[in-house]
Amino acid sequence: MVFEDDNAAPPVHRPDARVQGPVLIELEDAPEGADRVGPDRAPPVPDGGGDVGPKGRAMQMAATLAARKPSKLGRWFWALTAALLSTLLSLAAWSYVTGLIASVPLLGYLVAALLTAFLAVLGAIALRELAAFGRLGRIDDLRRAGDAALVSQDTKAASVVAEKIIALYARRPDTEWGRARFAERRGDVFDASAILGLAEHEVLVPLDAQAVREVEAAARQVATVTALVPLALADVVAALTVNIRMIRRIAEVYGGRSGTFGSWRLMRAVMTHLVATGAVAVGDDMLEPIIGGGILGKLSRRFGEGVVNGALTARVGAAAMEVCRPLPFTVTKRPSAASIVRRALAGLFSKD
Repeated sequence: MVFEDDNAAPPVHRPDARVQGPVLIELEDAPEGADRVGPDRAPPVPDGGGDVGPKGRAMQMAATLAARKPSKLGRWFWALTAALLSTLLSLAAWSYVTGLIASVPLLGYLVAALLTAFLAVLGAIALRELAAFGRLGRIDDLRRAGDAALVSQDTKAASVVAEKIIALYARRPDTEWGRARFAERRGDVFDASAILGLAEHEVLVPLDAQAVREVEAAARQVATVTALVPLALADVVAALTVNIRMIRRIAEVYGGRSGTFGSWRLMRAVMTHLVATGAVAVGDDMLEPIIGGGILGKLSRRFGEGVVNGALTARVGAAAMEVCRPLPFTVTKRPSAASIVRRALAGLFSKD
């Protein structure tokens, strides 16, 4: 038996209750044969907003800082500041030592001896820096004389340059075999190009291989530091430090052995040349033979910056080899930055 509640509300009839569901709204009909754009065909979201791929900002900033020439007012400011500070420190040290000798003679003479030894060390450092500048100037003179001999085809001038190069590396055991080969074959060549080419091939080619290895090591280090260190300006400082050390080692390979100020002078000369020629920018055109075309923009931000900074370091190293080498590249092929980067970053990329 069923009891009905008189107070119950009558059922409401809903004719559309059974047809509720998602509603598809087509804004416009696509023409027949046209491809519909789906999630699988959407373009990738660019990393870093509107920026398009890594540009090697650490190396570009380091090159700009190294190549920046201080103004005349700035040079006067730093020169006068150094003179004033050195004068004040000298007077303060003199007054302190004389007063200490007057009060405690034994201790005063001991401090005076320490100060004299310190000044002697500073003098030795200054002499070493002057000798380093002299060696760099000697190599510059050799390179200019070699260029002039090649242009004028002066056999006598070429012979003088070749003999100076042999004398420059007379105490280097790694050039002994090449110097002996040059002495054996010297009588077979008679023109300026052949004489300088023989000196370059027998003496400088082994040094070129050492310099290239230094550039490859520096490129790997800059790429690794840039990719792994996320701190702001840390990659700039690391790139600048590594490049200065690389240029100094390249100068040592070619007999320059530059000091602290000499290394900075070489760094400025190389960076100024690269900035003036616009060679501090690199992109897919340089890295395509290494990592494949178009892949640079698909790399992660930090890893891509590391690759580009490594490539720019290789470019700096190739320019440093030309600056530090006592002869221009004539019979041997000039090392390219792309080939150096390919060997330095070998194993990081593979192409089918």
